[in-house]
Amino acid sequence: MTDHRPWFASYPEDVPKTLGEYPERSVYSILEDAARRHPDRPAAAWAVPGGKTLTYRQLVGEVERFSAVLSALGVGKGDRVALILPNCPQYVIAYYATVRIGAVIVGNNPLYTHRELAHQLNDCGAEVVVVLDRLYPSLAAIEAEYMPREVIVTSVTDYMKFPINKLAPIKLKKEARHEGQPWPPVPAGAAVKWWKDLMKSAGSPPPVAEVDARSDPAGFIYTGGTTGLSKGAMLSHFNLVSNTMQGAAWFPDLVDGQEAVMCVLPFFHSYGMTVCMNIGLYKAAKLILLPRFELDMALKAIAKEKPTLFPGVPRLYIAFNEAEETRKYDLSSIRACLSGAAPLPLAVAEKFEGITAARVVEGYGLTETSPITHANPISGRRKEGSIGLPVPDTDCKLVDLDDPTREVEPGQEGELALSGPQIMLGYWNRPDETAGMIREDANGVRWLFTGDIAKVDEEGYFSIVDRKKDMILVSGFNVYPTDVEQVLYRHEAIEKVCVVGVPDQTTGEAVKAFVVLRQGHTATAEDIIAFAREGLTGYRVPKRIEFREALPETLVGKVLRRVLLEEEKQGAGASGA
Repeated sequence: MTDHRPWFASYPEDVPKTLGEYPERSVYSILEDAARRHPDRPAAAWAVPGGKTLTYRQLVGEVERFSAVLSALGVGKGDRVALILPNCPQYVIAYYATVRIGAVIVGNNPLYTHRELAHQLNDCGAEVVVVLDRLYPSLAAIEAEYMPREVIVTSVTDYMKFPINKLAPIKLKKEARHEGQPWPPVPAGAAVKWWKDLMKSAGSPPPVAEVDARSDPAGFIYTGGTTGLSKGAMLSHFNLVSNTMQGAAWFPDLVDGQEAVMCVLPFFHSYGMTVCMNIGLYKAAKLILLPRFELDMALKAIAKEKPTLFPGVPRLYIAFNEAEETRKYDLSSIRACLSGAAPLPLAVAEKFEGITAARVVEGYGLTETSPITHANPISGRRKEGSIGLPVPDTDCKLVDLDDPTREVEPGQEGELALSGPQIMLGYWNRPDETAGMIREDANGVRWLFTGDIAKVDEEGYFSIVDRKKDMILVSGFNVYPTDVEQVLYRHEAIEKVCVVGVPDQTTGEAVKAFVVLRQGHTATAEDIIAFAREGLTGYRVPKRIEFREALPETLVGKVLRRVLLEEEKQGAGASGA
């Protein structure tokens, strides 16, 4: 890598190229420092009917109390505490209480299948699980495969005001029975402890644990599982504090103690954890907590709480853009949006900007990088189809796909490798997979090889061409699904598309597109293939089209290409054209 970084010339004037030395301290210091600066500012607004708002002073008090609870239950440094919770006050409290005592946080997707949940809890070896009462049946269902030493149950009503906290269970009971779920979700006599009881009887909080910020993990953040069973990325206190600072630097106009962050992205995901929760608390902002994305609930929360920063994914912005209800609400408080997890069509960004006061830019990151590594500038040039520029103190190189020791020539495509303070320690209990992804160069610099094929232009803007493993080989020619998808997204009838390679007797592999049409639009397979021919060379044009009502996605909107491929292999896909 040369000393010249082409992206520096494209940095906005108010974004530093380096933040200097990063502090070696606990993740808990993020909250502790914010509370010291702004004790009476709102910290967490529970955006459900009757939800309470906690100030920074109150939030720290709850965190101290729950750290006393965990300590009394025998949780100590290095022990794993698993959360099966939506975004709610309890998630923030349990997260910061865990890192406060030097234990390791493990977020779990509440919508996991029993197999996925059992795998993750077994893999991390959680001592304690904190679970929402309505999600408890999922935990009970895997009792034979894994049951932690202690289970703490909480409810959405625990941080609601009176009398709504007393009336809400009536509604929740009706909803559960309507959905065919058990009520009460936690049967009498279950071997659990209740959050409210533990918090009431909590003793004095233990001292803040001393941690080795560089080597002690603060969290095991599990990969999204888009390529198989999820793996636990061990993120240190140094990783998370550094990436929080890097991300905050990318938003130079955020005013300490004056902002509000829309927290729709789930905190168990690295994106929601860092960009919504940790950066929000680092800037002493108000976290607007939504347990799930429902358009009506989100619009009401925006109208009431006035978010200024709205990290999201394309499907969230699309939902606002296309809903008639959106026009009834004032969304002008939103100033900045960082979109990730999936490519952001420019038309989606521009339409959302038209109904807000926001600047919407696309970024990039990985669970293994805490996660932010790139973003288009908020106050600078945004390039369509680009993930933007490396954030401060993030170095990048593109290497040959067959020889990772050799960098490719400028303008050529190669595998994206990254270095910086946000690179994970490694995968929990997977030294071989860690060694396959992180390698040291001759100067002792740790490089993480992403598996993503990228290119960089003369101004330092990076674009992801595709994942190495997703590449399709058609008659010896490389076809990158993202290239095909970008062309198909220009078709006015297509709302969502995913391209995969399928076996073909003539060409080895052929291109197949799974397509979701926009409501009210029609198109045939022949229409789409003809459209693709106008923008793609022949071997890249989809040979087969399959129409779907929806595509399998992660909670943050990333299409699960592997699920479609597995269906193809099993012959489960519907017949296409």
